Amino acid sequence: MGIFELTSGAAIGMLGAGLAVCLAGAGSAKGTGIAGEAGTGLLSEDPGKFGKVMILQVIPGSQGLYGLVIGFIAMMRMGILDGSYVDLTLAEGLRYFAACMPIAIGGLVSAIAQGRVAAGSINLLARRPDEWVKGMVLCIVVEFYAILSLLASIIMLMKIG
Repeated sequence: MGIFELTSGAAIGMLGAGLAVCLAGAGSAKGTGIAGEAGTGLLSEDPGKFGKVMILQVIPGSQGLYGLVIGFIAMMRMGILDGSYVDLTLAEGLRYFAACMPIAIGGLVSAIAQGRVAAGSINLLARRPDEWVKGMVLCIVVEFYAILSLLASIIMLMKIG
């Protein structure tokens, strides 16, 4: 008996949903941590910039929310949340798994990259306080790719029969 005969489609689908939540969340934790480290350095010198630092630190956290949304949508579509759960075929489980991967991987990578840009933006805020919005715009450029990952996952989930 092979691994595919022992594995249900539902388990693979739930693995995809779990990875969407965990990987995007881990990327957000890393990204906000990177920005937070830069922020604490600035705040030790100028506590009055807390509001702007907090905005820059929060931005990489959005990918974790996107992953959570995709995880919930996948679980709802599989019937796990409302009790209408029916065991999925292996092919159906693999479809759910594949649909969750854009935000799982895209969220992980973009959140870390966005954290680095946010840290640089905090350095910009420290040196040129009137130019901090430019740093925020640079963070939003990275956000665009997280949104594309989110949209890809949503479209794929909605097309699973």
